[in-house]
Amino acid sequence: MKMSCVPVAVDDADESGKTCANCGKHGSDTIKLKNCTACRLVKYCGVDCQKAHRKQHKTVCKQRAAELEDNRLYSQGLERLQGDYCPICTLPIPLPVCDNSAFMVCCMKSICTGCEVATKKRGMWDCAFCRTPFPNSAAGMLAMIQARAKRKDPEAINTLGERYSPRGQLGFQKDGQRGVELYTEAAELGSIKALYNLGYAYCNGNGVQVDKEKGMQFWRRAAMQGHVESRCNLGCYEAQKGNYDRALRHFLISAKMGDKNSVEFVKTLFMEGRATKEQYADALKGYQDAAEGMKSHDRDEVKRIGY
Repeated sequence: MKMSCVPVAVDDADESGKTCANCGKHGSDTIKLKNCTACRLVKYCGVDCQKAHRKQHKTVCKQRAAELEDNRLYSQGLERLQGDYCPICTLPIPLPVCDNSAFMVCCMKSICTGCEVATKKRGMWDCAFCRTPFPNSAAGMLAMIQARAKRKDPEAINTLGERYSPRGQLGFQKDGQRGVELYTEAAELGSIKALYNLGYAYCNGNGVQVDKEKGMQFWRRAAMQGHVESRCNLGCYEAQKGNYDRALRHFLISAKMGDKNSVEFVKTLFMEGRATKEQYADALKGYQDAAEGMKSHDRDEVKRIGY
């Protein structure tokens, strides 16, 4: 028998969680109420009631869903990626990671320059983490990456995708479309770096049509898992749109994770009168604390010798 859906008004906040928002039926052992998955403000006894109530509920639902998304966006990803920590000394690697570490194609680990130099001083020329001998050619490096990619290692697949980018290496020709295919596969397997690369591809039209909003979606997913560059890029995007409060919230998070560029962006907003002195001081102190936590004797030695 088809359900009859007659809209009802529910004023009691407590009752709204016990009754169908459309027909008013109370939840029971036989009537299972289910939350509106977007806003979770109301419950329904079935799909028919949810559809019938949609027009009435749509505005509030979208507003609450956006609030929930913002809560997740600004409350998650406050700690850096596991891959941003050197597996030898266990300290976070200074940003940008690629400039302050060596990427090991054998095990897909980033070893900070401090540990890399320290191991070489001890006469250890193999991988400092897994002890695999380094390949002596680009072909050997590529073979190692491809071997791991065949075993569905997400970071290896992402690394192959990067070789097809405009700054690709290992003899690969530029092929943005192939790069995006590999990034997509790597992201589905759990690579957060691949999410960042997809965001970059869509924002710049590398292998795909330019779609900045889709690019931002990838960066939001990466930022919520601790990817600092994605977080900073979101701040820049919001600032370009004139959403300075939202931009500041992003920059404050990435500054406290050790991103110097974010501190500079907060400083610029402060100079323009769009951020307070307290916000700038908060960003600066957060950055300094993060930078202090990345220091080590070996890293200081690397700076001293100009490695």
